[in-house]
This record gives sequence, C-alpha cells and structure tokens, in this order.
Amino acid sequence: MAPSLYIHIPFCKKKCRYCDFYSLASQEKLASDYIEVLIKQIRQIGAPVSSIYIGGGTPSVLGINLLGKLLKSLKKIIAPGIEFTIEVNPESFSKKSAELFLANGVNRLSIGLQSFDDQKLKKLGRIHNCREAQEAVYLAQSSGFKNISIDLIFGLWDEKLADWKKELQQAVILPVKHISVYSLTYEKGTALSKMLKKGLIEPLEDEAVAGMYEYAVDFLQGRGFKRYEVSNFARDGYLCRHNFSYWKNEPYIGLGPSAVSYLDGVRRKNISDVKEYIARIKKGGSVIKSQEKLSAVQKAKETAALKIRTEEGISLEWFKEKTGFDFLRLEKASITGLREKELIDYEKKDGKINRISLTRKGFLFCDTVSSELL
Repeated sequence: MAPSLYIHIPFCKKKCRYCDFYSLASQEKLASDYIEVLIKQIRQIGAPVSSIYIGGGTPSVLGINLLGKLLKSLKKIIAPGIEFTIEVNPESFSKKSAELFLANGVNRLSIGLQSFDDQKLKKLGRIHNCREAQEAVYLAQSSGFKNISIDLIFGLWDEKLADWKKELQQAVILPVKHISVYSLTYEKGTALSKMLKKGLIEPLEDEAVAGMYEYAVDFLQGRGFKRYEVSNFARDGYLCRHNFSYWKNEPYIGLGPSAVSYLDGVRRKNISDVKEYIARIKKGGSVIKSQEKLSAVQKAKETAALKIRTEEGISLEWFKEKTGFDFLRLEKASITGLREKELIDYEKKDGKINRISLTRKGFLFCDTVSSELL
C-alpha cells in the first residue's frame, strides 16, 4: 500500500502557550532554504502517495511564493482523488493563499481556531480573535473549499461548562465538515507548564473536563458530526483519511525536523533542528535521529493500541488479516482487566465475539486502554 505523506513546517509568527511541537519564529532566508531542501526530498519520493498533510507550526505563515514552490513540487506524487490537507491559522490565511491551494490540488483545509472566546484565545497565546476565526472559515467556503475542518480546545483552568456549550453552538453553525476537540494538556517545556509550576494557574478538575468532553460528544453527534475517533467528529463522508490511516497503523513518510516516518515496520524520527536539518540534506547526509525496527508482535500490539481509539473499534477479522495475529489471544491478559473496569466491550455475531470497542467510559480513559494493549 502507498504511504501517506506528512510535511512539517516548523515556523510560526508566535509560539502558543500550550504547544510542544517543534517550531520557531519565521525567518525569510531560513524558510526559503528549508523549502529548497524539502523539494529535494520530495523529488526522491517518486511514486504517488495515498494522502498529503502539510502541518506545523503554521504552514500559511510561509507566504505565497514559498508555498507556491512547495505545492508545485508535490504535483508528481498527487494521485487522482487523494485527500490533500494544509493547516492554516486565521491571521495568515487570505484569498490569495486559498486560490493558490485550490490551484495546486489542496482539497481540505484545517483551520486552527481553538476558541470562539477572545479572552480564552489570549490565555492560550493565540494571536487571532474570534471575528478573524469566523471570517477565515467563510473565506475558505467562498473560495471554493468544501472540506473544511476546525480545531477547538476545552478544559482551561478557569473554564465553565456553560462557556464551552456556547462555543460548540457557534462551531456547528459554521460551514465546516469536521471538528476536532482537544482537552488542554500542560506539556513539559511549554509556557503553560511553567505557569503551572509557579502556581499561577491550577488545572481544572478531571470530572469537569470529562463533563465537557461528554457534552461535546452528545452535542456534536446530535448535530450530524459523528465521532469516529476520540477527538474527531465529521459529517458523513468527511472523516480525515490521512489521520485515519495512522489509527490503522498504515505506512507514512514524515518530512521535516521532528517528523516521524513508519515504513516496512521501521519507525524513524528526524532531528529537531531546522538549521541542522537543512545543512545535512544539502551535504547529502542523513537527518534521522533514531530508528526502531518493530517485531511482528510489536506491530500487532501497536495496531491494537491505535485502532481501539476509533469509534468502530477493532474487528477481529480485520486484525487477523492485517497483523496475522488472533486479537483475543494476543491481548488476553489486557482484555480481561479492561472489561472488568468497563472500559471495553464485545460485539457478537452468531454467538462469537467479532469486534472489541471502547465503552462510553472507555473513551474517557482511552490513553489507559491503549497503554494496556501495548
């Protein structure tokens, strides 16, 4: 099967307080050199890929000329009908960039809104406001994009359920096909984690965060956005095919500093330094920081840990066909404990178990379930 392709653009106008992805302030010369080495790598791919996702950082911060060069270099590996996503932020998205994207095969936009509350946006360190966020969605629609996704964050230290309800109501009236909702996490090294350490903020109680998530699930599904993975909701026919391939543990190529590739059972992680990345590729050297060859059992267990995150869960027939392992035998010890805790359940056909999936409670403790299956 053809791999999917992820391209990391490690540039931003400003680092958000919660972000732990590798990124730095945009510099024109550095960005130009970076695009040149990416193009060199893209030429080496050769065969068409199953999907393309350009993320960051903030890809839209690059500007029309550099984005144009990058997009044109991808044309030879765009197979007919593939999903081609690019992430944009409201403050750096324009009519010109929308036209450029559409002219070069981009057919899905992921807009980093994060919130419809101006005060909340400031707390998160975002540099756009609510009006600009909504305008970006309508601009995407009027430019011709039919597949538009937005991201939302919930569970800030002082957030109320009533505030979150208002945001969800605003989200579903926008012309979007996909909504991702993420609870705020305080990742090591971020500005928010430092504020937490100093006692300037205190995390919201787990019960309150869980309540916000469960409300979002019921509300979004009641408005036609079906949950297909823990944090992702889509109208019929609009799930993110690129991300879904990750949850099925399919192969992918990752270009850019800190990006990860998974090919032929080998996981490789790139160095997290854009200047070093550029220098090494210019010299014809390797940008791989580490790599791991997974055994057949490791691959099977990772497949289980990823696929359980989806609404459809794990079909035992699909699992056997993909991995060669009997899921119930492979995960016997884990399954018993997880079922006793009411985190997973069985589906039966003709008296036999044919599918395992998360319960409503299981979705709240999805990371625990994945860890157990690993």
